[in-house]
Amino acid sequence: MFFVKTRRNVSFLVKGLLVATAFGALTACSQEKKVEAPEIVRPVKVTEVAAADHGRRLQYSGSVKARTEMNLGFRVAGKITERLVDVGQRVRPGDVLAKLDAVDYQLAVRRAEADLASAQKQVEISGLARRRVETLAEKSISSQSQLEQAQLANDQAVSQKESAQSALDQARNQVAYTELKSDQNGIVTAVSADIGQVVASGTPVLSVAVEGSKEVQIAVPEMDVAQFKPGKTVKARFWSATDLVLDGKVREVAGSADAQSRTFAVRVSLPADTRVLLGMTATIEADEDNAVATYAVPLAALSKKDGQSVVWIVDRGKGTVSSRAVKVADFSDNGVRVADGVAKGDLVVSAGTQFMKEDMKVKLPENIASRFGSVSSLTTASLAP
Repeated sequence: MFFVKTRRNVSFLVKGLLVATAFGALTACSQEKKVEAPEIVRPVKVTEVAAADHGRRLQYSGSVKARTEMNLGFRVAGKITERLVDVGQRVRPGDVLAKLDAVDYQLAVRRAEADLASAQKQVEISGLARRRVETLAEKSISSQSQLEQAQLANDQAVSQKESAQSALDQARNQVAYTELKSDQNGIVTAVSADIGQVVASGTPVLSVAVEGSKEVQIAVPEMDVAQFKPGKTVKARFWSATDLVLDGKVREVAGSADAQSRTFAVRVSLPADTRVLLGMTATIEADEDNAVATYAVPLAALSKKDGQSVVWIVDRGKGTVSSRAVKVADFSDNGVRVADGVAKGDLVVSAGTQFMKEDMKVKLPENIASRFGSVSSLTTASLAP
């Protein structure tokens, strides 16, 4: 009986060992399957975030002009007999630029001189008559009325003499006005009338740019004229010298638009620089006022998470992705402008964002560091091997 009981115990022991062995084999198999199961690594397409965009840049071209430009003309009418300067020639105060035929004005001077001589003689005659009447009046020979008439005639002669003197001075001035002279240092920029032409008083004959401050004049349409206010700092670039960039300031904005072009004339003052010459073509660059710095990302990179707009950022070192909340400023033709949440150089997932999870491994090429070492521009590339 003891033998039977022992056999039963051995049988139970053997069965237990068999069950334990089977369970252990199953457990080992399960662990082996877990170890062998590969981790999901998803290939992605990314966009590298470029430098911030500070709004629309306004660019308008114009030409360099002198701050003060004079249109010179004769103060009297006549026929031009001489032009003594050419375009581009420098002039100084007192230089004669052009001359008119002065014969008629010289004749007027001679007539005025004759009138003055006659008036002087009349003064002398009336003076003698007044003194004679005064002598007779002292002897009570002439009446008081005769004395008064003699004094009045003498005063009238003196006034006529003064009038003749003024007429002579005026005639001499007109002779002087037949010479067109410069009163400031400058450069002749245009010739509007030439030898043989009869011009009226004040008709522009020559244009002279006064030496000194230089400006760039541009034409701005009405949609952008509000962005150009006096005192605003702008950049001036020159077509003839790509390395020449100057800081200018808006000095003047026209109060009304040009009747034909419907644009507003804006003058930008430039600092003194010998490399800037009159007539050079310049481009004025200005940024929009109150512009917010934004970063451009593709529209497909934008997704929603917990009611917030997010983008998925790739960790270059770990090769994983994580979501980051962003603030959308506006939409553009090329995608979305983000005001906050991303920075220059971030790698943003630009396709398949619906499959992304926190800390998910993504498949990146081995040369990612070399391919994305520079962040000078917005670059889109597939990072799948």
